[in-house]
Amino acid sequence: MKNHKSTAQYNWKGRPSETIQYWHQQVRCIDDLSFQDINPKKKIGLLGYAVDEGVRRNQGRVGAIAGPDSIRKVMGPMAYHLPENLNILDYGDIFGEGSSLEELQKSTEENITKLLERNHFPIILGGGHDLAFPHGMAALQYTANKNETLGIINLDAHFDLRELNNGQGHSGSPFLQILNSAKTQNKKCEYLCLGIQRAANPSSLFETAKTTGSWWMESEDCTVENWSSVKNTLDSFLSKVNKIYLSIDLDGFSSAFAPGVSAPSPMGFSPDFALKVLEYLAKSKKLLTMDVVELNPAYDIDHSTAKLAARCIEFTLRKLWE
Repeated sequence: MKNHKSTAQYNWKGRPSETIQYWHQQVRCIDDLSFQDINPKKKIGLLGYAVDEGVRRNQGRVGAIAGPDSIRKVMGPMAYHLPENLNILDYGDIFGEGSSLEELQKSTEENITKLLERNHFPIILGGGHDLAFPHGMAALQYTANKNETLGIINLDAHFDLRELNNGQGHSGSPFLQILNSAKTQNKKCEYLCLGIQRAANPSSLFETAKTTGSWWMESEDCTVENWSSVKNTLDSFLSKVNKIYLSIDLDGFSSAFAPGVSAPSPMGFSPDFALKVLEYLAKSKKLLTMDVVELNPAYDIDHSTAKLAARCIEFTLRKLWE
């Protein structure tokens, strides 16, 4: 398939063991996107979005194209604590050579839709946050087919509700694109952003958030100490939706934990806070799909941001299968 490359098994490596002890032993790399595994049992489907054209369009520092493989390389040696009979399938990457961002997003949406239809729990590895548009549209169509309401929860310093640039989407516009599409197509969708930083969002974006009916909590309130208030917000949001698409933008974390991103900030939430949110969503039984975006390995330090992304994924899956 054009603009698809499979993952070489050597990207998943770690300590040798005669029994399943590490992630690299459990992940199986799939050569193509035919999705031949029709086993009805729930399984995990990994798909990379090796694209940072949306970051470039949004005037960010590019490099997120290398994010998916960076996450794989740090996940391989991690200890494995999920069921041994759980299929974890790596379907490779959508990548951008020779195609427009819009073509790549269409392909990404189609393939995430197939993952959902074939009973995968999709984990999409970014890549720029423009990934959220095709990912959200796939989840929106999937829930609309079941007459359900989709809830989007974004852990992020930014609303990502910006207008298109000359009619083109970018890494700052995906959630406005989804909300506008949902309204036009009469599909049910709610949006909550946790971690908003005032210094990173002009007043016009707060107005857009209000006019689109978006929910948000500011970074100063996204702390473990303020968990009771966060929990109340999550409970109110979850009561209005049937399924959750979770997006984790690594720039929502303080750069003390996540230096390797397009838009780092010394402010931001901590891993402890994020893990409480992830556990709460996993236990809600409404989590449908997730992505981790904006990892830029060129600016990472000791792979700390890649490891943070990998830990967020592993922790969420462990709580889902407990």
